[in-house]
Amino acid sequence: MKLVVEVVDANDLMPKDGEGSASSFVEVDFDSQLSRTKTVPKNLNPIWNQKLFFNFDETKNHHPAIEISVYNERRPIPGRNFLGRVRIPCSNIVKKGEEAYQRLQLERKWLFSSVKGEIGLKIYLSPESKPKSPPPSSPPQPPQPRISISSPPPLPNTPPISENTNLISKTLAAVPKAEAPVVETPKAVTAEPWKETSTFAESSGAKPAKRPKKEIVEPVEERVGTAQHIYKHQVLQQPGISVEKRPQGVPFNMHQTNPQGHQAQASHHDDYNLKDTNPQLGERWPNSGAFGGRGWMNGERHTSTYDLVEQMFYLYVRVVKAKDLPPSVITGSCDPYVEVKLGNYKGKTRHFEKRLNPEWNQVFAFSKERVQSSVLEVFVKDREMVGRDDYLGRVVFDLHEIPTRVPPDSPLAPQWYRLEDRRGHGKVRGEIMVAVWMGTQADEAFSEAWHSDAAAAYGEGVFNTRSKVYVSPKLWYLRVNVIEAQDVLPNDRNRLPDVFVKAQVGSQVLKTNVSETRTTNPLWNEDLIFVAAEPFEDQLIITVEDHVHYSKDELLGSISLPLDIFERRLDHRPVHSRWFNLEKYGFGILDADRRKELKFSSRIHLRICLEGGYHVLDESTLYISDQRPTSRQLWKQPVGILEVGILSAQGLLPMKMKDGRGSTDAYCVAKYGQKWVRTRTILDTFNPKWNEQYTWEVYDPCTVITLGVFDNCHLGGGEKPNGGNAVRDSRIGKVRIRLSTLEAHKIYSHSYPLLVLQPNGVKKMGELQLSVRFTTLSLAHMVYIYGHPLLPKMHYLHPFTVNQVDNLRHQAMNIVAVRLGRAEPPLRKEVVEYMLDRDSHMWSMRRSKANFFRIMSLLSGIFSMSRWFSDVCNWKNPMTSVLVHILFLILIWYPELILPTLFLYMFLIGLWNYRFRPRHPPHMDTKVSWAEAVNPDELDEEFDTFPSSRPNDIVRLRYDRLRTVAGRIQTVVGDIATQGERIHSVLSWRDPRATSLFVLFCFCAAVVLYVTPFRAVALLAGLYYLRHPRFRSKLPSVPSNFFRRLPARTDSLL
Repeated sequence: MKLVVEVVDANDLMPKDGEGSASSFVEVDFDSQLSRTKTVPKNLNPIWNQKLFFNFDETKNHHPAIEISVYNERRPIPGRNFLGRVRIPCSNIVKKGEEAYQRLQLERKWLFSSVKGEIGLKIYLSPESKPKSPPPSSPPQPPQPRISISSPPPLPNTPPISENTNLISKTLAAVPKAEAPVVETPKAVTAEPWKETSTFAESSGAKPAKRPKKEIVEPVEERVGTAQHIYKHQVLQQPGISVEKRPQGVPFNMHQTNPQGHQAQASHHDDYNLKDTNPQLGERWPNSGAFGGRGWMNGERHTSTYDLVEQMFYLYVRVVKAKDLPPSVITGSCDPYVEVKLGNYKGKTRHFEKRLNPEWNQVFAFSKERVQSSVLEVFVKDREMVGRDDYLGRVVFDLHEIPTRVPPDSPLAPQWYRLEDRRGHGKVRGEIMVAVWMGTQADEAFSEAWHSDAAAAYGEGVFNTRSKVYVSPKLWYLRVNVIEAQDVLPNDRNRLPDVFVKAQVGSQVLKTNVSETRTTNPLWNEDLIFVAAEPFEDQLIITVEDHVHYSKDELLGSISLPLDIFERRLDHRPVHSRWFNLEKYGFGILDADRRKELKFSSRIHLRICLEGGYHVLDESTLYISDQRPTSRQLWKQPVGILEVGILSAQGLLPMKMKDGRGSTDAYCVAKYGQKWVRTRTILDTFNPKWNEQYTWEVYDPCTVITLGVFDNCHLGGGEKPNGGNAVRDSRIGKVRIRLSTLEAHKIYSHSYPLLVLQPNGVKKMGELQLSVRFTTLSLAHMVYIYGHPLLPKMHYLHPFTVNQVDNLRHQAMNIVAVRLGRAEPPLRKEVVEYMLDRDSHMWSMRRSKANFFRIMSLLSGIFSMSRWFSDVCNWKNPMTSVLVHILFLILIWYPELILPTLFLYMFLIGLWNYRFRPRHPPHMDTKVSWAEAVNPDELDEEFDTFPSSRPNDIVRLRYDRLRTVAGRIQTVVGDIATQGERIHSVLSWRDPRATSLFVLFCFCAAVVLYVTPFRAVALLAGLYYLRHPRFRSKLPSVPSNFFRRLPARTDSLL
């Protein structure tokens, strides 16, 4: 049996050669067997792809750990520098065929070692011995730069795998032209398996070729169908392939991987996990000679403007205006428009009627990845109502001559071009002003441009595909303190009125209680709280009504007040109250004369203000993203900056049918604070690439950013905008990231599973790839924030009730949804409600179980400590019990050491757990959510409407189940109340004999404790409690028997 350690590569090593680089090699030590790889010179991201073999004795029960060390080879003076190591136990090593590529964090060997970076390995047991080299079939050739790819001949009846071909071609394309690769396909397995992977042989004296970081090709042995062995080639660290990091200290465990993506039958646990990605982040500008080069860039240019996304190149065409266009011979006028054509993609401007000098000022963006031609054509046409549109002229651009614009350069100035005839043989009448350049998604024209990715959208749907940034409306709490009213006369003068006040702001209606006494001068002194948004569009309508009987209320007077006139309060100081005259109901324009006849009018006493010291909650406090008060005067300085790169999505499921096949038109929405962002919509693809980067100011690190992926259903296909049957954008999934779990100044690049709970269970809708960086600005300010209240101080000086908070949050969500729905393109109501978790307060048996088991997991530590202490008291492990006795005696003799020992213990635990800290942000966990083991009927109940729309039998069944669960909770609550009442009855003389005994015991205990030192009492009590089981009785103790005999109020229950 052989132990195979395949050293693949390393990443971000510590420079040690004094020139900002390192010449690294790997040394593996296993069971006194030492082996090392070749040295890769001057590279902090080396690639070895080398297998090392060791003898492995299966008869042994215990094997030493595998120690893998990385060193820098010093030259010209022989020596080496330590770069890091990894220790892997042999207990979890898998057999050949089950291995997987894993990236491990390099660890320190000594306390002051300077170590960073990761190493990629594959470790497995092989039953085969180290193969011998076959006889050479040809004379040895001098070393040449090549890529050696080993694969067996194709088996009969085995379809070709197109995925592998694409991956190989991408890899070969990444090799420099000066070193053309030679692809070899031998009929047998290569003689030296440790050289099967991609290697770059270097001739003597030549500089090593620059290796692409992500293009690594290696053979992977798999079983497909009934075939025995089929060799596939996969590219490591591609976006679709998962490479999981192992936190330090976690047992090393390798699982079999399947690079076929969606066709793989992976376990649910692995499929729902967070995955590491290694995208090519940052800006890289091409050399001259490519499209858009034209000698402007000579090398690579790195900037930090868009350093969290992969750079995407676009060909931008800005059509500004035209002049002196020829009129039509028939109509004598011209209805011009411009058509921009690049290969099979066509974009059109809007047309103008009867205008010879039109101005469009529209931008078209064509993705460089989809360029199908080397010529860009700009046509000017005359729209005709009947027949084909007339051709007016064209301008042709050679893509090799297009300049590249590098931000932050100023925009490229447009130029006038004479129009050519259809065949390009001569000029025609008319000129057009156009600017053409090659840029990236960092260009200012990117968001407003027409994109070739959305070429299938038309009409109003084009506006719904653009990326936008939205700002939530500024929300205020409106506090209406209804104090009293005077001279309120009922319509029936024979009775005194039962008066109450109703206030309305928009769709929000609140009422006071009916006055306690029947009088014409009622008194309430009640607060009514509303949510209002700037600019204030609604008015406050106050009505005074008489409650005649339970089904009839009569209006006695009303008044309408604009919200702008009210005082804006920033703290808890009281505002001035005012009297307002009420208008008698029924007086209108036709009753102007009767108004003058009134000698007096009813009036109401109100104290109204706009609260600027509160934070208006429009999202749950569990996932809150902003905690600032409404008034900008109370804002503090930001403590950091959050940067998020929305890279792409992988493996999305079809959300709708289009032309008889499944389709998804995906876009992503991110919400943090008052800022919402929406990416552009990528049409008809399951793997959309957005590569858009956004930035937020952070005022509190203990906040959450929410990102959701949706399917765009408003692309101009005649959708109904309103009504019950209106088309709604479908939700694909959601991701939450808490900023306090992120390390500062570190880029997190992960692929997050998009999980959605459906009536048939939890379902993975795809993966969302993000890169996140949280940058802190001031450490002192950050420390201050952690000791500061979570919400503004008004929430604690004048808090709202729980019902008020829920109602106000619901109203705030409705206002935000309405206001954002007015934008262009609109952020629709279903999107806003899903991002703000509108239904999080609804009853769910699944959530109840999840919360119950969360509590049990928290209490499990207490239970474990109690079991350990019980084992100590029962002397299950005599050595542990003796040590606990010694520690107890030390603490009794030196009680001043108790608190220092406790804090030192927690300090050491914190240091020890630092090695096992999470390496990635948390994500949606199906186990914690109790989504995998949930009953289907419970899921159906969770998705039921309110009130229920299910048949009566199902509702009755669920009601009975709920009664059963409530009965158990009722029993537990009753037991807790019983224990509390027994404690209360000790001194209440409900049981005179028990109280007499307890009072007498307390007197004796007080006398004894007065004359006995506390140390002696504590020592005797501790030794008694820790006594040996030989001196214990299996019967309950005397205090327990006494407590259980105490009475409770259960006897008084019916």
